[in-house]
Amino acid sequence: MGFNCGIVGLPNVGKSTLFNALTATAAAQAANFPFCTIEPNVGRVIVPDTRLDIIAKIGGSAKIVPTQLEFVDIAGLVKGASKGEGLGNQFLANIRQTDAIIHVLRCFEGDVIHVEGSVDPIRDAETIDTELMLADLQSLDKQVDNFAKKAKSGDRAAKEQHEFMVAIKAALEAGKPARSIKPANEDQKAWMALLQLMTSKPVLFVCNVSEEEAASGNDWTKKVATMAAAQHMDSVVICAAIESEIAQLGDEAERDEFLSSLGLKEPGLNKIIRAGYKILGLQTYFTVGPKEARAWTIPVGAKAPQAAGAIHTDFEKGFIRAETIGYDDFVGLGGEQAAKDAGKMRQEGKDYVVKDGDVILFRFNV
Repeated sequence: MGFNCGIVGLPNVGKSTLFNALTATAAAQAANFPFCTIEPNVGRVIVPDTRLDIIAKIGGSAKIVPTQLEFVDIAGLVKGASKGEGLGNQFLANIRQTDAIIHVLRCFEGDVIHVEGSVDPIRDAETIDTELMLADLQSLDKQVDNFAKKAKSGDRAAKEQHEFMVAIKAALEAGKPARSIKPANEDQKAWMALLQLMTSKPVLFVCNVSEEEAASGNDWTKKVATMAAAQHMDSVVICAAIESEIAQLGDEAERDEFLSSLGLKEPGLNKIIRAGYKILGLQTYFTVGPKEARAWTIPVGAKAPQAAGAIHTDFEKGFIRAETIGYDDFVGLGGEQAAKDAGKMRQEGKDYVVKDGDVILFRFNV
C-alpha cells in the first residue's frame, strides 16, 4: 500500500513552503500570490525510524533502506472551485488521486496576502470542505442515477449499492463529509473506494504558525484541534518557515541545536508522518540481513502473505511461512540467531496478523 498525501488549502497558507521543506527541494514555487503552483508537484521523503538503524547495526547490514512517503503539492483552492473557479476542476482531479489529505491552515498573522482578507483557519477549513462536498455531490449524482436504473431491474447487488450511495448523498446534502458514513462490511468498503469521493479520505489538519508559536501553538490551533477531534481526525502544529530552514541544514547536530534553540524536540515532518500513519491505519515491519536492513509499510491488520506482497507479488503468491521475531526480542536478545536460540523466532502461517516492528524472513515457493 502506498502512502500518498495531497497537500491542500487556500492560496498563501504555506502549502508550497511546507512541501519544499518536506521534500528538501525547490520543486514547488513558493510565492506571495495565488496559483503559483499550477501542476501538482510530487516529492518523496524518507520516513525517519530509529528502530531501523538499531536493527541494521545488530544485523551488520551493509545498507539501510527506509520506507518513503509521497507528498503531492496541489495548488490553492478558492470558493467556487467545484464550479471551476480558480482552475478548480484541475485541482480537484488531482486530489482524487491521493490516499489522504493534508489540509494546511494558516494560523499566523503577517504581511503575506490572505485570499479572504483576514486570518481565520476555521472559516478556511469550512471553505475547502464545502467545495470538496459540492464536487463530490456532482460526481455522486450521476452515479446514483445509473444505479437507480439497475436497482429497478431487480439486480440485488445494485440495489444495495444504490442504497449505500443514497445514504452518502444525504450526508453530503446535510453538509457532512462522505467519511461520516461508515462502511458496514467489505462490500461497502469496496464501493466507497470505487466512488473516489474526496471527502471520504482521511484528513490531517496542519496548523501553520509563526516561529514564536511553533512550540506552544496559539488560540487558533486549539480551535482547529477541537474541530479535528469532532470529525475524528487529527491535527498537528508546525511552522513551515522553520521546516524550510531545517531542510537547509545538512548536519544533524546543527539541526538538533537549531530545534533546541526554538524549544522544539523534533522537526514537524516527524509529527506529520506519525499522524499520517495513524489516520491511514499504517504500520511498519522490517527485513534484515548482511546486505541490507529495510523498512516496509503495510496496513494495520495485514496478514503475513499481504506483508510479503509488499516486497514482491511472487512472495505473496508462493507464500509458505513467515519466520517472525518481535522487535523487542530482536533487539533485547541481540539479533536473529540469539532470538532463534531463545525460542523467540516464530513460524507464522497465512493467518498471522503482522504486528508493528516485526522482523520477518519470508519463505516462499514460485
